[in-house]
Amino acid sequence: MARIIVVTSGKGGVGKTTTSAAFATGLALKGFRTAVIDFDVGLRNLDLIMGCERRVVYDFVNVINQEATLNQALIRDKRCDNLFILPASQTRDKESLTKEGVERVLGELGETFDYIVCDSPAGIERGATLAMYFADDAIVVTNPEVSSVRDSDRMLGILASKSRRAEAGEEPIKEYLLLTRYSPQRAKIGEMLSVDDVQEILSLHLLGVIPDSRAVLNASNAGSPVILDEKSDAGRAYDDAVRRYLGEDVPHRFIAAEKKSFISRLFRG
Repeated sequence: MARIIVVTSGKGGVGKTTTSAAFATGLALKGFRTAVIDFDVGLRNLDLIMGCERRVVYDFVNVINQEATLNQALIRDKRCDNLFILPASQTRDKESLTKEGVERVLGELGETFDYIVCDSPAGIERGATLAMYFADDAIVVTNPEVSSVRDSDRMLGILASKSRRAEAGEEPIKEYLLLTRYSPQRAKIGEMLSVDDVQEILSLHLLGVIPDSRAVLNASNAGSPVILDEKSDAGRAYDDAVRRYLGEDVPHRFIAAEKKSFISRLFRG
């Protein structure tokens, strides 16, 4: 059976879809057959980030309503044979997602995939709660600001109490912290929370720190997961996070402010 990963947060705009696309791509590049599902019914963006918006014929809700088969709706990524995308519907409302339907689709995917990445909407509406309900692992995405961290803390309570695992008394969902849009220089002068501040509040295993980078926006606009940009700090940071998730001992980068050499300081002056 596949391992189900939910990418979640309490606040919108923190980089969940960017993370879902990058993480699913990273797992697929490591040789794992991976599906990534957009749970944000009505406001789908995953297909844009993945660059397959023109190839969408059937969607997640079509499969739930048995208007199309899973094989018809899944879109194979052109850059990686192991990666498949299941887009959300733009024309249905969030009530179109049913617990029974989502469970059936995830069960069918679990027969042939190693990992299923669920791109959750923000907050606690229906798509978000269903994405979390069936999860084995949760990647909690947050920005280094108080409101984002506070909302993420609320999501941890839901993950701990309202999941299938919690209802069945099974081992809890494994929770990981991914800190996005981080600038060590700004954290140093108090303009944003530091990595230590966020970890102290949330007490989660730190999966990765994604630096604030223009490469993320450029990749999104190009319809390409940023992890494929191996020259960018953000791309390398996401690759590090995937490797840590898979059990590799990878040192954290992009946490401390870069020290300028004497020569660079001299010329800057």
